[in-house]
Amino acid sequence: MTAPLLEVKGVSKRFTREAGLIERSIARLTGAKAGATVHALTGIDLSVAPGEVLGIVGESGCGKSTLGRVVSGIYAPSAGEVLLGGAPVAREHAGGAEKLTTKVQMIHQDPFASLNPRMKVGETLGEGPLVHGLGTAREIRERTGALLEQVGLEAAYADRLPHQFSGGQRQRIAIARALAMEPDLLVFDEAVASLDVSIQAQVLNLFTDLRTELGLTALFISHDLSVVHHVCDRVAIMYLGRIVELAGAGELYARPLHPYSEALFASVPTLGTGRASFQAIKGEIPSPLDPPTGCAFHPRCPMAGPRCKAEVPALKDAGAGRMAACHLQDGGTGAA
Repeated sequence: MTAPLLEVKGVSKRFTREAGLIERSIARLTGAKAGATVHALTGIDLSVAPGEVLGIVGESGCGKSTLGRVVSGIYAPSAGEVLLGGAPVAREHAGGAEKLTTKVQMIHQDPFASLNPRMKVGETLGEGPLVHGLGTAREIRERTGALLEQVGLEAAYADRLPHQFSGGQRQRIAIARALAMEPDLLVFDEAVASLDVSIQAQVLNLFTDLRTELGLTALFISHDLSVVHHVCDRVAIMYLGRIVELAGAGELYARPLHPYSEALFASVPTLGTGRASFQAIKGEIPSPLDPPTGCAFHPRCPMAGPRCKAEVPALKDAGAGRMAACHLQDGGTGAA
């Protein structure tokens, strides 16, 4: 078997807010806990093979973007490790994260906010390679035009500023900037969410073409289940900082195993002439400041039992290369 390119091993990420003077005073008087800790990720395990595209989906607040930032080295994990080709991606440094490799690049959701409005496109594409010594200034300028053409833009656009482009063109520039660093892994964080549907299709077709041409490996984060089905080989479903199901895209969409996965797919609109019933997931996603005991989904799950409330289900092999974190997959119910 081919060794995985990306390995995420037992990764957790927590954000702690220090309490202010008034809050600490109140805590001393009342005995309440001062400060707050957000449990953004808890015990994430996954791997991505060379040339594979792994989709990450879930509701807003489930930890998708945090996972993308940890994988890309923007955040260092609070526990566990992220390895690219066997080497760590980032480590804690002076209270923050020190990125250890340029071989992971991220494409952000907002293509305007992620580009420096005062830098010409050519300068934006060439800055990273120049700083990291990936070529001489002349070589990088020549490659800038080729990169723009590779993403479907004209080489002459290198002399323009970001505000002179449409949203779709800016996202193409963001992709070109990532490719300029000659990455082994790309992280797409809701990269088409802010674009019109027709422009989304163009950018997704570009991604598909680049994947075929360059053999790209990618983590594709999205809330759009149809987009993920179109571009991804495997899909991980996240809920409140944990992976609850992981399977091949075709198998998962045909027969989800976890109750949360079933509810997600049931909410996707379908084309047809008949009447369709719609059942929204009841309740709101719990706060990561105070996650529920046991299975995080049990407050909203119609099949939850006492065991679900008391015991966290492990992400286990469910057969045929699938994994699920649900007590129902143990051959019974949520009963203890």
